[in-house]
Amino acid sequence: MQKLRRLSQYLSALMANSYWLFPWRTAIYQGVLKHVCFPGLNCYSCPAAITSCPLGALQNFLATLRVSLSSGQFHFGSYVLGTIGLAGTAVGRMPCGWICPFGLIQELLFSLSPLRYSPWRPLRWGPYVFLGLFVIVLPLTVVDSMGYGSTWFCKYVCPAGTLEAGLPLILMRPGLRRALGWLFVHKLIVLLVILGASVVISRPFCRMICPLGALYGILNHFSWFQLTFDADRCVGCKACRTVCPTEVSFFDGRDNINSAACVRCLKCVSICPTRAVGMDFGLMTTVKRPEQGKGTG
Repeated sequence: MQKLRRLSQYLSALMANSYWLFPWRTAIYQGVLKHVCFPGLNCYSCPAAITSCPLGALQNFLATLRVSLSSGQFHFGSYVLGTIGLAGTAVGRMPCGWICPFGLIQELLFSLSPLRYSPWRPLRWGPYVFLGLFVIVLPLTVVDSMGYGSTWFCKYVCPAGTLEAGLPLILMRPGLRRALGWLFVHKLIVLLVILGASVVISRPFCRMICPLGALYGILNHFSWFQLTFDADRCVGCKACRTVCPTEVSFFDGRDNINSAACVRCLKCVSICPTRAVGMDFGLMTTVKRPEQGKGTG
């Protein structure tokens, strides 16, 4: 199953960034597919990107909401919210574990070092702070004289934008280098810190920062796809905890198996020696859902 997941990650990254004419074109792709939101974190401004980032699109919608309402144009970002809602309702946070390009990059970096560190547990609330402040509150409240807000997370935080768009565009267009200032230096430092942390911490961006993961994580508890845990079959070997990229601890009741932190990589399903961990597809369940032994993570 994990070989299939890795293949899915590679193919998704290639499909989301399949505009291979970009070395010979000066403009970013603006075709019809750009109106479609890719379920994972993939920068709109990447020269090879053919789709939009749902997080950037959501911020842009909120940043222009005041102007839209004042002009009588009631645009409520249906396709943006629909993309996130449809994916999240179906599979919860599975896009993070199966198709997100930046998640793949973090996993590859983590495989390079034998050193392993766990972040302070309360930092798992970080994505909700970034979601509330940088994605929702600031774009809505901090506006210019015309009533337009800014895409705060994309502009000041997002490392995927720096890696996929900022650096390639600077390499392709030498004229942009003269316009570089403190903002680019700040974004570059953020990127380097996250990439460096990814070598010794499993998916640090996903666990402590990513607002898109926070949105999907909220839907983990309500999605059609659910993980199940049979406490009677569990032998306490802790194999699931060892392989979990976000260190969800459900075998001891500390977390719910469908915790918002779970990226649905299904490593726990693959490694469990007694098949205590299963998958529930609505009407089809691979392991009977227990009535006890489930925490409240």
